Amino acid sequence: MYGRDPWGGPLEINATDSATDDDRSRNLQDLDRAALSRPLDETQQSWLLGPGEQKKKKKYVDLGCIIVSRKIFVWTVGTLLVSALLAGLITLIVKTVPRHHHRHSPPDNYTLALHKALMFFNAQRSGKLPKHNNVSWRGNSGLQDGKSDPSVLMKDLVGGYYDAGDAIKFNFPASFSMTMLSWSVIEYSAKYEAAGELNHVKEIIKWGTDYLLKTFNNTADTIDRIAAQVGLGDTSGGSSAPNDHYCWMRPEDIDYPRPVYECHSCSDLAAEMAAALASASIVFKDNKAYSQKLVHGARTLFKFARDQRGRYSAGGSDPALFYNSSSYWDEFVWGGAWLYYATGNSSYLQLATHPKLAKHAGAFWGGPDYGVLSWDNKLAGAQVLLSRLRLFLSPGYPYEEILRGLIQLNHGRPQPLQYVVNAAFLAALYSDYLDAADTPGWYCGPNFYSTDVLREFAKTQIDYILGKNPRKMSYVVGFGNHYPKHVHHRGASIPKNKIKYNCKGGWKWRDTSKPNPNTLVGAMVAGPDKHDGFRDVRTNYNYTEPTLAGNAGLVAALVALSGDKATGIDKNTIFSAVPPMFPTPPPPPAPWKP
Repeated sequence: MYGRDPWGGPLEINATDSATDDDRSRNLQDLDRAALSRPLDETQQSWLLGPGEQKKKKKYVDLGCIIVSRKIFVWTVGTLLVSALLAGLITLIVKTVPRHHHRHSPPDNYTLALHKALMFFNAQRSGKLPKHNNVSWRGNSGLQDGKSDPSVLMKDLVGGYYDAGDAIKFNFPASFSMTMLSWSVIEYSAKYEAAGELNHVKEIIKWGTDYLLKTFNNTADTIDRIAAQVGLGDTSGGSSAPNDHYCWMRPEDIDYPRPVYECHSCSDLAAEMAAALASASIVFKDNKAYSQKLVHGARTLFKFARDQRGRYSAGGSDPALFYNSSSYWDEFVWGGAWLYYATGNSSYLQLATHPKLAKHAGAFWGGPDYGVLSWDNKLAGAQVLLSRLRLFLSPGYPYEEILRGLIQLNHGRPQPLQYVVNAAFLAALYSDYLDAADTPGWYCGPNFYSTDVLREFAKTQIDYILGKNPRKMSYVVGFGNHYPKHVHHRGASIPKNKIKYNCKGGWKWRDTSKPNPNTLVGAMVAGPDKHDGFRDVRTNYNYTEPTLAGNAGLVAALVALSGDKATGIDKNTIFSAVPPMFPTPPPPPAPWKP
């Protein structure tokens, strides 16, 4: 059978052909070569390839190992070229434009001073010191405290803090110091954290509260005594008996007897110790067992204070010579307020805000010491502490009336510095309270004062202490270039040279005009006189002796002013134990009588 070859040649198809498959294959190959030897027109190509295959050849690009879409290939190459161009342009800009390095601003003076002020407490530690105490010239001391006095009930009185330049341990100012430090942590824990000092200050507080727990039966609900003081300082009458004021020795070398003073009727001391333990219980609220131990101790102490009325320093006792308490009514307000915050028990608040208690504490009659927060007078501190209740919780009747106008910061005394730093702390703190309550200021009589006035007052006081004063002297040891070098302090003034100087042997170090061989970093000295005069003389403690209470106020003021003002206070932590308040409506007015 013959057919027409569409390419122009005859094609014979014979179904009965007996040729082998190989022959047929060779014949077909010959035909293919013959056919392809001539050029194909477009129509013939379309017959052979078909429409689909012809389009594929135009839409795809053969790269050898893969075949890709022509459109994708063009887009990819174009994108790579544009990217390379942009990268080159950015690199050129980065290399040619001047660079501005954004560094963290250096710490402010308040933060720098805070680091140093906290170190003072490390230098004042008594007992077996921790390895990380970081005061090279200090060592273990007072390891026989309590054991050497057979007349006392509490035998283990090792630990705590030496009060000042001597080696006496006074519970009254030490408790106030721990309360102030705890208060500052409760309000400004974020600032302590930012300064890297939160753990440090909590260690300082716990060192103090651990010791306070040793000075009474802290597991009992009722007590009848407190070990109020270890050591003796009375040198009146020309006595030459060795004691902590007559002798000038390193605490590590003390070998004379250290008597313990117990009190059985000491409302002021017991209530202050209650405030210290109650406030610390809020600091350590995440350590439930320890916090509860502190709260229990605070309750026991406050009950003792209320049941056994009396001043701890009455009767011409040794404490009366150094830390004489003027009354215990302010400690009742102070301790009651802290116990309310620590427990949420409204009976403590009812007591702290009772008008008669406030009247006895001097809240309404003023006086030269009114509004001056100190180790003796806590009224101003209690007023600020209770004001946050009114500002943030609105307790209503019957508390509103007594809380309405307690804040009075327009009284104060310029010297010594411990009163100044306490006033600065209260001013900065109350300013932060008002800011947190979205209150722009307050009225004092007809005059309105913004919160900035309080804060600026606090700054001027602390700036003066840090060196902005007529003498251009920093009154914090180790801060700045010009600070006291003859601090009234036994441990700092005697070299650690493996020589044990006896009671009188250390007098030469007391009386020398040479600077102290050891730097008591962070110690705030007593300060200048009212004419800005200052004598850097070791033997004049009115100028050069630091104290626990003074440094506690300094630390509190410094942390309040440090860092970013926007950080502000912690509004809620102090209310952790306080239940929701549902104010009772006031009683109806009395019937009208004509």
